[in-house]
Amino acid sequence: MNTTATGSCLCGEVRYQTTGDLRDVVNCHCERCRRVTGHFMAATGCTRAQLAIDERGTLRWFEAGPGVFYGFCGRCGSTLFWRADGRPEWISIAAGTLDQPSGLTTTAAWWTSEVADYHQLDSTVLNHAYEDD
Repeated sequence: MNTTATGSCLCGEVRYQTTGDLRDVVNCHCERCRRVTGHFMAATGCTRAQLAIDERGTLRWFEAGPGVFYGFCGRCGSTLFWRADGRPEWISIAAGTLDQPSGLTTTAAWWTSEVADYHQLDSTVLNHAYEDD
């Protein structure tokens, strides 16, 4: 989908704008994403060159594992981004932080082998037990 999109954290201290294509939303059920979001990570994404971040010194990055980073607002705690050194040109964006309407669709779920026991997977999207499945 070719679009310009905007979004922010809950308190508005971190705002961003994307230009160009956003990937449809993918849900990640890995333990790491569940713990950082409190449920599962629903994320879209774009190249880092297509993302402009306006932040007032509150954007923080947490290295959850070697070369794996989650971006969040240090003031309100909103999870905003995910990036990995293995794909330096790409950044994932927490879909819930996009200003609505986003025009995006959820198309897949990854790491469903680690889905929380209280959660029913969405059978209308492609479900992958692992990332490369």
